[in-house]
Order: sequence, then structure tokens, then C-alpha cells
Amino acid sequence: MPTADEFREALYRICYEAFQHGQTTVDVNAGDLHRRVGGYPGPDHRMPNCCSVMRQAMAADAGDSILEEPPGGQGASLTIRYTLPRRDNP
Repeated sequence: MPTADEFREALYRICYEAFQHGQTTVDVNAGDLHRRVGGYPGPDHRMPNCCSVMRQAMAADAGDSILEEPPGGQGASLTIRYTLPRRDNP
């Protein structure tokens, strides 16, 4: 069962890798992020936790935006575009 910290670490790793490859944005999908961390799909998935971490990492003042949002707000189709570099990137 993935924790919020595991989702956060994986999200920042995705952003850092994209930044290292010269990208100025990266689109992160909740289903893909959860699969990367593990436990999805499955009966013990932590999709609400995954989506919460993704939303908390958003910086609207930096240009981050939601590209796709499921009707309930939390689901595998949630996709957020993060602007790079992140404040946490060197």
C-alpha cells in the first residue's frame, strides 16, 4: 500500500527526470503515477491519496494546470501539467 511520501517522491522524480532532459513542462497522469509506485490497479489502491499528492504539488502561480479531471475529482484520469523547473529541483 503506497504512502503519500512514496507518491510525492515518485512525482518529484518524474519532474526531475523531465527537467534533466530539457523539458519545460511534464504531464503526469494519476493512473500512471500510481502504477509506477505500485498497487494499482487493485483492491487496495490508494488513488485518492495519489490525486491528493498531485494536487498539493501544484503551483498555480508557476503555471501548473489541470489538463483532465475525472467527474469526482479523484481518479486515474487526473492529469496535471507541471511547469519545470520545480522549486524543489536544483
